[in-house]
Amino acid sequence: MKVVSNRISLSTRGAGDLINITEELLRILDRSALRNGTMTVFVSGSTAGITSFEYEPGLIRDLHEFYEKVAPSGTHYHHDDTWGDANGFSHVRATLTGPSFVVPFEDGRLLLGTWQQVVLAEFDNRPRNRELVVQLMGE
Repeated sequence: MKVVSNRISLSTRGAGDLINITEELLRILDRSALRNGTMTVFVSGSTAGITSFEYEPGLIRDLHEFYEKVAPSGTHYHHDDTWGDANGFSHVRATLTGPSFVVPFEDGRLLLGTWQQVVLAEFDNRPRNRELVVQLMGE
């Protein structure tokens, strides 16, 4: 079994930025020359997440509305008292989403559904530079 590690650096616009990273992941898989295994995508930081969904405008809007209902940005969070950065909602949203996503690949293809993309979800209340770790394990 072989392990191949890569990094993706991205700049985000801040809370609500959802960035489709699927094409970059496909390029990484192609360059790895691995045929079968798993790909793990991990975002370093506690105010962003990695998820998958059908990346289309209606669902993007639905997700923005969902996160605002579940962890509203205008609500007081105890975390804000600790650091004074008013991004408690960002941490809650990131915790719900999670920092990583694993997808298997077979015959050199990610086994994603027809309409499924892998997405970086930025929750922080300001633009950020994000580093994603992409690790492939396989043969």
